[in-house]
Amino acid sequence: MELELTAATLLVTFAGVFLICFMKGAFGGGFAIVGIPLLSLVMDPITAGGLLAPLFIAMDLFSLRYWKAATWSKPDLRLLVPGLVVGIGVGYGLFRVLDQHAVAIAMAVVTLTFVGLWFKSGGEVRVRPRSSAKAVAAGVTSGITTMVAHSGGPPLAMYLLPLGLSKQVYAGTTSMFFTVGNLLKALPWLLLAKPTGNGLSLMMICLLAIPSGVWLGWRLHARLDQRQMYRACYGLLVVTAVKLLWDGVSGYMA
Repeated sequence: MELELTAATLLVTFAGVFLICFMKGAFGGGFAIVGIPLLSLVMDPITAGGLLAPLFIAMDLFSLRYWKAATWSKPDLRLLVPGLVVGIGVGYGLFRVLDQHAVAIAMAVVTLTFVGLWFKSGGEVRVRPRSSAKAVAAGVTSGITTMVAHSGGPPLAMYLLPLGLSKQVYAGTTSMFFTVGNLLKALPWLLLAKPTGNGLSLMMICLLAIPSGVWLGWRLHARLDQRQMYRACYGLLVVTAVKLLWDGVSGYMA
């Protein structure tokens, strides 16, 4: 069915893309799911995924203006990216048969448990050593969940946050990680839901949201100190987890 290009569709989609860009500028990536509920008000999730796939690449390329190579944790990316590649491949293969609601609920429970343990420990970052096994597991899980449920952020955050990286390196590393991921999953998503007609027009309009959205997010990042940055990330994990839990449970009730 052709996407209807109404004023509401234009405004809501533009706002959703702007919010995703803002989050990318502020935190480097991984929290795109916070903007997707807005798009779901005016289109189905598959259409939204196909629309966002090319826009994610444009956002990532623009974000590199702020999150340059000096802000990447290259040792972590070398461990994470191979797993991400595998995870996206697995996620694409399982997309049609995997129970997306069950994936969302499981990811929500794991994320809330992770955040709960952080709050229980006093809300402070206790630096833990880097683990190759955990990095690979995070990369694979992030790849699968970003392909299946648009929720690749929590697995990556659960690996990176305990490392105690500086706020710039944390944001830059997540930005580069999802730049690679979004490049890899663009083609699979376009095969699943290729935008045509009005969808392409809407995509072109939403490109205008990228520069200002990313810049404003980056400005917020510059104002946050290290502790505020980490607290914001943990808070966003709670928002993401609640959204995933709602998606999963409501999917079974529909």
